Amino acid sequence: MQLRKTVMMLTALSALSVVMTGCPGDEEGSLTCTVDGDCIEGEICHPGSKVCVKTCTAAVDCPSSAKTCAAISTSDSRQVCQCSTDPLCNSEGTTDLVCSTLDKVCTPKCTTDASCGTGRTCDTATGQCKAGSNTGDTCSGEGQSTCTYGTQFCSSNKCAALPAPSCQNYTNFASKSELGTTGVIIYSARVASAATDTTYCGTSNPKRVKIAVSAYSNTPFPQTKDELNGFFYVVVDGSKLSGPASVSTSAGNYTVSGTNRERAEIVYSICRPADSTTTSTGFYFTSGNFFCFQADYL
Repeated sequence: MQLRKTVMMLTALSALSVVMTGCPGDEEGSLTCTVDGDCIEGEICHPGSKVCVKTCTAAVDCPSSAKTCAAISTSDSRQVCQCSTDPLCNSEGTTDLVCSTLDKVCTPKCTTDASCGTGRTCDTATGQCKAGSNTGDTCSGEGQSTCTYGTQFCSSNKCAALPAPSCQNYTNFASKSELGTTGVIIYSARVASAATDTTYCGTSNPKRVKIAVSAYSNTPFPQTKDELNGFFYVVVDGSKLSGPASVSTSAGNYTVSGTNRERAEIVYSICRPADSTTTSTGFYFTSGNFFCFQADYL
């Protein structure tokens, strides 16, 4: 009987220890923090996720919810217990935790950008905090800059949301599953020129309208326009055409810039009736955003 009581007492103490550590499973989630002093002994405040995490020297020091002992980052050699899956983070009965894709630690699901902290935004669909700035944060240059990849661009030195597509080209487009936020991102467009050009367009639709499309990428843009794989133009009825096919090989129609060739301006040519003054256009790269542009010209 005495042995049984001892076992029960040890079990209770073990359960109390789990709650006290701030590991997933207690009512306070992962113990959000701002400094190490907010955490209990044996824990530190994770510099990225701002949650208390257990320090370690080996995997044996870590709980089952975060079984890997590893350095915080290449620039921070402190070792902490890291997670691998959302289910493991919730193994103590919770349902509102995720394994951060950025930091590999269990964190409460985010609901707003503010809950992610500086330099991060919230993907409310997954509850994950993603790298990137909040809308309105200061940025420099153009394209992605320091703004969130796939959802923002730098506009007048402020991070701005990419314009949501609302044109008929997009409404009638049946292959929306080809879109995303990880591919090449189109962030602006402008009319480069509009003039009669029967050599290029013929006589039925003699006006050649050139639209300069600006895009950014997390991989270097190719050397030539013909290597722009997955670039498409979408007409008003929703059907798509090859993008590179209507980009001239002449100088100035495909310009790449940036230290890592991360920005490009692509001049796309459209043939329109002689008396036309406006046309609705749509552009996208596979796994990227859909960009609508109402081209107005004389």
